[in-house]
Amino acid sequence: MIGTAWAADAAAEHGGGFLSDPAFWVGVAFVLFFALLGKTMWKRVSDMLDKRTAAIVRALGDAERLRDEALKAKQEAERTLARATTESGAIIQHARDEAQRMQAKAAASLQAAVALREQQALDRIAQSETAAAKQVRDTAVDVALSATRALLREQVGAGRSEAMISEAIGELPRRLH
Repeated sequence: MIGTAWAADAAAEHGGGFLSDPAFWVGVAFVLFFALLGKTMWKRVSDMLDKRTAAIVRALGDAERLRDEALKAKQEAERTLARATTESGAIIQHARDEAQRMQAKAAASLQAAVALREQQALDRIAQSETAAAKQVRDTAVDVALSATRALLREQVGAGRSEAMISEAIGELPRRLH
C-alpha cells in the first residue's frame, strides 16, 4: 500500500506522464515477456508443430501405403473371384455333362434290361410252347396207343390174332429185302 501511494504521489507531482500510466508498464512487461520468453516459446511451438507435421506426414504415408495395399488386395480378390467364377462355371458344366452321360448310360442300361427281360420272356414262351407241343404229342401218342391196344384187344380177341401173325410172316420176306 505504501508503494502504491508513493507511486500515486509521484505521478501527481510530475503531471502524470506516460511513465506513470499503468497501461504503459503492462505493455512494456508484455513486450519484455515475449522478448525474453518468445524465442524459447517460439522454439517449443515450432518443435511441436514440426513434430505434429512429421506425425501427419507419417500418417499420410501410412495411409497411402495402406491404400495401395488395399487396392492390391482388392485387385487380387477380383482376380480370385474371376478365377472362382470361371472354375465354378466349369464345375457346373462338368456336372451337367456328367449328369447327361449318366442319364444316357442309365437309359441304355434300362433298354438293355428291358430287351433282356423281353428275350427271357420270349424264351420262356418258346419253351412253354415246345413243352406244350411235346405234352400234346405225348398225350396224342398215349391216346393212340391206348386206342390201338383197345382195338387190338377187340380184334385179337375175336380170332384175328392168328390171321395177323400169318399175314406178318408173309410180309417178312418182302420187308427184309
